[in-house]
Amino acid sequence: MDVYLYSARSYDRASFAHAAEGTALRFTYLEDRLTPTTATLARGAAAVCLFVNDDAGAESLEQLAAVGVRHVALRSAGFNHVDLLAAQRLGLSVVRVPAYSPNAVAEHTIALILALNRRIHRAYNRVRDRNFSLEGLVGFDLRGKVAGVVGTGQIGALVARLLWHFRCRVLAVDPVPDEGLRELGVTYADHEQLWRESDIISLNAPLTPETRHLVRTETVAQMKAGVMIVNTGRGP
Repeated sequence: MDVYLYSARSYDRASFAHAAEGTALRFTYLEDRLTPTTATLARGAAAVCLFVNDDAGAESLEQLAAVGVRHVALRSAGFNHVDLLAAQRLGLSVVRVPAYSPNAVAEHTIALILALNRRIHRAYNRVRDRNFSLEGLVGFDLRGKVAGVVGTGQIGALVARLLWHFRCRVLAVDPVPDEGLRELGVTYADHEQLWRESDIISLNAPLTPETRHLVRTETVAQMKAGVMIVNTGRGP
């Protein structure tokens, strides 16, 4: 089976070449994003493999179907960039990654919080210029701070646990509370309490009509001055 990978980078080539060893899959790697214009590059392929910034709207899918593509595989958990109704109409099957490495994303979330708190990005640039002043670089202890976690699925639950181990008071919002987190000491709250009390907010929710633009003028107005917001969920 011929498979065309759009938005392919060097790490994609290495991973997929290794995974394809001993199989009948033949990968063609395209640096181009999928668009209605670049869809014709997949002529003759049975399947395409897409990432989050590829355009899998109706027009792109129509072009893919016209050149013989029957299967769309996403190398992402999110699928909001795919017109599923158009795919169904065109007879295209669509699959996605059921989950990333939850630990990798959760640990990256904590790394971002620590980097922002201690201004590591600013300190790095300052030291390169041989400026060792601490002015403007002093952060705060996470211990005793209120950390709000929006979404406690596989990733969010790990973020909440890691923040609890930093001795934060952890608030969480999710339609389906995690009883293990409750036993640990995480408090489930409503959005209004989380916005109002949190010093740090981690967004780990999937992108749905209900979660789109959770952070907006009205919600920011409820937050503390200087609140830290880290988004490792979906872009929009």
